[in-house]
Amino acid sequence: MKRSDKLQVIDQLTKEINSYNHYYLADISNLNAKVTSDLRRLCNKREVKLVVVKNTILRKAMENSEKNSTELYDVLVNNTSVLFSNTGSVPAKLIKEFSKKNKKPVLKGAYVEQCAYIGADQLEALINVKSKEELLGGIIATLQSPIKNVVSALQSGGQTIVGVLKTLEERNA
Repeated sequence: MKRSDKLQVIDQLTKEINSYNHYYLADISNLNAKVTSDLRRLCNKREVKLVVVKNTILRKAMENSEKNSTELYDVLVNNTSVLFSNTGSVPAKLIKEFSKKNKKPVLKGAYVEQCAYIGADQLEALINVKSKEELLGGIIATLQSPIKNVVSALQSGGQTIVGVLKTLEERNA
C-alpha cells in the first residue's frame, strides 16, 4: 500500500473514531467467509459498523483521534477488528451472542463512555454499562417519584375530607 493510501485510510479511520461514541476492538481471526458474513449481517442489523484494519494503521488513527485511548494500544496485536457503535452495550451483547456458537469474536478492548476496558473478562461489565441518557432518565424518575406520591396523597386526602364533610352535613341536616 502506498504511503498516500495509508494516510487516507488513517484519516478515514480517525474520522470514524471521532464520529462514534463507542468502539470495541475484537479478534475475529480464523472465521471463514460464511461466518464472517453472518457476523457482518448481525452488525448491520444492530447498527454496529465492523471494520477490519491493520494494527499500525489503527494505532495511528487512535493517536490522531480526539479520544484518549492510550490504554488500548497494548491490545493491538495479531488480528484486530473494530466495532463502532453509538450505543455502549450493543457491541458487547453482539459479541457475547455471536461467540456462543463461533468462539469468536473475542473482546480485546473497548472505549465506552469515555473509559477504556481491556480484556475479554470485561465483556459482562460492558453488557451492563448504561448510557448517560439511561442514567439521567433513572435519576429523573427517582426524583419525580416522591413528588408524585405527595401530589397523589394530597389529591386523595382532599377527596376524603370532602366526603367526611358531606357526611357530617347530611347527618346534621
